[in-house]
Amino acid sequence: MKQLFRITLLLIGFIWILAWAAAGRFDSAAAPAADGESSVSSGEPAAPGERDSADLLRVLIRGEVQEMDMGTYLLGVLRAEMPASFEEEALKAQAIAARTYTLYRIRGGGSANHPDADACDDHTCCKAYLSAEQAAANWGSMAVYYEEKLARAVSETDGEVILYDGAPILAVFFSSADGSTQGAGDVWLNDLPYLQKVSSPETEELVPNYYSVSTFTAAEFKSLFLAAKPDADLSGNPDGWIRDIVRNDSDYVASVTVGGVKLRGNDLRTILSLRSPSFTVAYKDGSFTFHVTGYGHGVGMSQYGANILAKQGLSAEEIVQHYFSNTTVGYYGV
Repeated sequence: MKQLFRITLLLIGFIWILAWAAAGRFDSAAAPAADGESSVSSGEPAAPGERDSADLLRVLIRGEVQEMDMGTYLLGVLRAEMPASFEEEALKAQAIAARTYTLYRIRGGGSANHPDADACDDHTCCKAYLSAEQAAANWGSMAVYYEEKLARAVSETDGEVILYDGAPILAVFFSSADGSTQGAGDVWLNDLPYLQKVSSPETEELVPNYYSVSTFTAAEFKSLFLAAKPDADLSGNPDGWIRDIVRNDSDYVASVTVGGVKLRGNDLRTILSLRSPSFTVAYKDGSFTFHVTGYGHGVGMSQYGANILAKQGLSAEEIVQHYFSNTTVGYYGV
């Protein structure tokens, strides 16, 4: 009898030890890395907005640094950066891209333009931003509906970011493409494996102001170009100023020589404030005429393309993975 009692006690103790060990292993697996550099979270479900509300930012708005959470900031970005009339999945894709871009910039040390802030409202530096009051003034009678729609786009993608090799990417975007996007190396100094040429479904019928025309007299062109490139030789017949236009496989202007100075097509676009580096140019009767297709630098996600893909039934995650090659959508550093 005593022997049976001892065996029973041993069995109970053994079972208790197993249960304790199993619980310890589970807790250890669920804990984030101590240094906070774990690239993807455990995937445990969070309450709507929980991840974004825990991520606090300092944002320079109209010259004043304001503190807000990521969700509040993204809502302001969506108000400014994408038409609220767009499909909800396109708006979600925009929220994911803007969140990813912001985290990428913060991980890289932020901007020297505002060392005391994580982001700003200058679209040439970070992303544009509109307050609820500013947006409501633009939206008129649709203000309440649009505000709720954008808030859903942010909350329903709470914390989602685009990852390459476990880290947030440079998730750039632009308005509309010329049938395809460009690779980063076509526009900037460095190529990136996730910013490559992909198809984009825009057409003249689906995108307002898809084609545009910009005209400059020879004197206007000379003034604008020499202000940016003073070493250029713009003497002689203007018909010979622009030469050697080279196009990349996306049909954007990759490079062009103006007055003996070779530059990227996107640089000439910036100097002349053209809508896109997808252009043709002709000189006639004392003026240069540029015929331009699309709007923006052409790298990353096309916003109008995203809206068209959403209408075709693609989810936000499918849209961003279409435009950003070899990426996944998940949670970073949580």
